[in-house]
Amino acid sequence: MAVDVLLGLQWGDEGKGKIVDFLAERYDLVCRFQGGPNAGHTIKIGDEKFVLHTIPSGIFREDIINVIGNGVVMDPITMVREITTLEKAGIQVRHNLRVSRKAHLIIPTHRYLDAASESAKGVEKIGSTLKGIGPAYMDKTGRNGLRTGDIFLSDFEARYQALKQKHLGLIRMYPEIQFDLAQQEEAFFESVDFIRRLRYINSEYFINEAITNGKTILAEGAQGSMLDIDFGTYPYVTSSNTITAGACIGLGIAPRHIREVIGVAKAYCTRVGSGPFPTELHDETGEKIRAIGKEFGATTGRPRRCGWLDIPQLLYTIMLNGVTQLCITKLDVLDSFEEIQVATQYRTGGEVTADVPYDMHLADINPVYTAMKGWNTSLDSYTEFAAMPDATREYISKLQTLLGTRISMVSTGPERHKLFLL
Repeated sequence: MAVDVLLGLQWGDEGKGKIVDFLAERYDLVCRFQGGPNAGHTIKIGDEKFVLHTIPSGIFREDIINVIGNGVVMDPITMVREITTLEKAGIQVRHNLRVSRKAHLIIPTHRYLDAASESAKGVEKIGSTLKGIGPAYMDKTGRNGLRTGDIFLSDFEARYQALKQKHLGLIRMYPEIQFDLAQQEEAFFESVDFIRRLRYINSEYFINEAITNGKTILAEGAQGSMLDIDFGTYPYVTSSNTITAGACIGLGIAPRHIREVIGVAKAYCTRVGSGPFPTELHDETGEKIRAIGKEFGATTGRPRRCGWLDIPQLLYTIMLNGVTQLCITKLDVLDSFEEIQVATQYRTGGEVTADVPYDMHLADINPVYTAMKGWNTSLDSYTEFAAMPDATREYISKLQTLLGTRISMVSTGPERHKLFLL
């Protein structure tokens, strides 16, 4: 069988976790292919809300194997906290979870180095979550990182100490910050003892064998496509490839195995941290969207910047990912607007274009907006999309035309039953 990929098309926080949870029952495996605990996939089941940082979002389905792929960076401390929280809620995490031996580890000095580096940037901060993600990927590409399989080696602690000393040398380059390394190391080694009891696999063989045996697989991305290290708004990006191509590298699968690419986008735009955001609203409308949408980071708690939907940006990420179908989330956040704006082009450098510029963080971009009629009524009670207000359906139809891609799902809330198949 083939692999379907689900990923975010904006700057993250699109609601990917909920969609994975909803679709997971169709698959035998759900596999996370990149990122680390900088992700925050929020899933609401009944009256309970869960935030997943590293564990794939299919973990709530009892008969599904969840794989943390080789492209992920894993913090043992965060991992233990996440597993403990889920198991207290009755989720059989260790039974259904598999971890790639080639996934890299985040150690305490990765977070120390991340915090020191970000602090030193001052107003030039990139908006790091300070989870040690960037330094961990730097060690991976620098060929001296630690992998999860290393925790079973007799010289693991010596390897750890060597990497730690390298980090401490780098940290001395920056102004001093508060970081209790001794306390963090104690928690780290306790957590390593815990995660040694997880099930580890050679994930590239495991996943390809599943494909050969006809299993259905959903590859789950973490951060949004506009944070891709190569194609995002560099340098205000994450440290991994968040687009479809990253699923091949992060899971060890050939491109020919990819079938559907499901792109997830909000009905508006948000961004956490620094970096360009052409349609950002610095007014009461932006504040209203933030308040209604509860736009605060699931990982950091930081308020998200809010703005209208950006069609050029979405066309760019649809192209990069080879998106075959779209899911539009948080449609209900626009319930109380008389008029909804959608950016259809950019005015920049004396011309009008639908292309995302190379230097988006430097370019002077003025969005060209198209106004659409709002539905100005609550979508909360609707049980099928076809019964929704004309203006709601017209909004989705217009987006489908502008984006040239089929919209197959819309979401009007965090609960499972508020996802509608079109």
